[in-house]
This record gives sequence, structure tokens and C-alpha cells, in this order.
Amino acid sequence: MAVIVTKPTAWRCGRFYFDWKHNPTPVVMGILNITPDSFSDGGKYLSHQQAIDHAYQMIEDGAQIIDIGGESTRPGASPITAQEEQDRILPVIEKLQSAGVALSIDTYKGETMRLALDLGIDILNDISGFQDPHNISVAASSADVGLCIMHMQNKPQTMQVEPNYQQVVEDVGQFLAQKIDQLSRCGIEPERIAIDPGFGFGKTAQHNLTLLHRLAELQLDSSTLLVGLSRKKTLTKIVGDDAQSLTTASVVAAILAIERGAKVIRVHDVKPSVQAVKVWSAMYFEDLP
Repeated sequence: MAVIVTKPTAWRCGRFYFDWKHNPTPVVMGILNITPDSFSDGGKYLSHQQAIDHAYQMIEDGAQIIDIGGESTRPGASPITAQEEQDRILPVIEKLQSAGVALSIDTYKGETMRLALDLGIDILNDISGFQDPHNISVAASSADVGLCIMHMQNKPQTMQVEPNYQQVVEDVGQFLAQKIDQLSRCGIEPERIAIDPGFGFGKTAQHNLTLLHRLAELQLDSSTLLVGLSRKKTLTKIVGDDAQSLTTASVVAAILAIERGAKVIRVHDVKPSVQAVKVWSAMYFEDLP
């Protein structure tokens, strides 16, 4: 596949507009898992108040986007009903509307997306990559909601059972390019779209490292590149620690992604990630003595 590399100029997300041309500093998206079984923080923020408090702490630490999820999609995770997901996350979305940051919903369920849109969600983050026509219909019903298309091979229950690609970068790039084209034909401009290669979703450690090394090749059609490497198992295999001890490794991986074109990094550890982004940005975008 011939890959056309272009730099994104903006990401339009509901009430927010990330203008990369005039403010190129990458943005930190804080992960808010309202689940009992997510791979690194399951059960920590299960009550609505715990979740809201954690969101505000991440905002204080510098997160400009909060990504709210109510269903674990770790390898082998069992699916939950749409109603259970909605009970976990919709009250939190409603309470955070006045928080002053972009709110993202991490779901692949179209009915949950539509209810979140009714509450004013800014971003629909679909790990299934908007492969469900209903999800595309929901996205197209809004004139300005931001979208995140993620690549995943198979489903969470089976995605880590012998993942296989002809050429992982080309295969992932082709999927993302086709989805951008499909969404564009539904009236959704590339400026509203972020793409996520889906590190850890149906990929071996070698696949993940190859994708990171060649990440710049996935900057497609001016869409924003979003990367989530935080506490992923690939990092555990490299450094030997468990997920709770991967802050330093996760921050380094995020900066490597930024060096290769990522404009949004999705992280658990917001404060050190924000500090790292500030140092990186000072080297490239600020006047130094």
C-alpha cells in the first residue's frame, strides 16, 4: 500500500477545537475506567463519585481530554450489556460536562454512543473502528462530534490468540485509510477524525514495536494520530515489571510516539506525562536562551 504522509492541522471535537497548526503541543488524554476488571486499574474508580474525583484530579494534573469507559476490553474480557455500561458512565459524563475539558466515551455500542451524544459528549472513541453501520449512523448524526477510529484484529475475547499480519504497518494503515474514506463519504470530515493503531489489540509485542518504530507512516489524510501505549503488556515484556510499575516506561513510550507524529497520547499517569510533553515541546516550539 502506498502511504501518503500528511500533517494534521486540527482535530474538531464537539465543543473543542485542537488547532495543531497554531498550537502544536501534543495533548494528554486521561483514562477513566469505571470498571471492576480493567487490566491495570479495575475497581479503583467504580463508584460515580470516585470516578468524578479522579477525573478532576487528572484535569488538575493537566489532562485536556478525559476518556470515559465502562467496559473492560483487556484481552479475554467478557462483554457486558449496554444497560450496565450506561449505568456506569452516563451519570459521570453528565456531572463532568462543566469540567472545562473535552469528554470522550470509550465504547463500541451504538446505543451508548447516541445517549452520550444527547448528554453533550465531545468524542466517540470506538475500539471496533466504526465497523458497525449503526455506529457510523450515530457519528454522522452529529455535525461536530470528534471520532477516534481504532484498529483491532478480532475481538477482545480472541484478539491475542495468535495475531497474524502480512505486513502489520501496511495492514493497519490500509484499514484506517479505508475507514477514513468510508466516514468521509458519510459526510464526516477528516478534521473530525483521529486514528489509533490499537497497540495491544490483536498484536504481538513485535507487532507493537514495529508499529511504534514506523508510526509516522500512519499519518493519513490529515487525521490526528492518537496513541495509547500506557501500561501495555509489551512494556512489561521489555522492562519486566507489572502494569502498576510502568509509569516511566509508559511516559518514554508516549514521547517516542510523539516524536513519530502522535498529537494525542492516552495515558493512566497524567501528571508525569504532561511534564514530559512540556519538556519535549520546549525543545521544539519555544524560544530557548
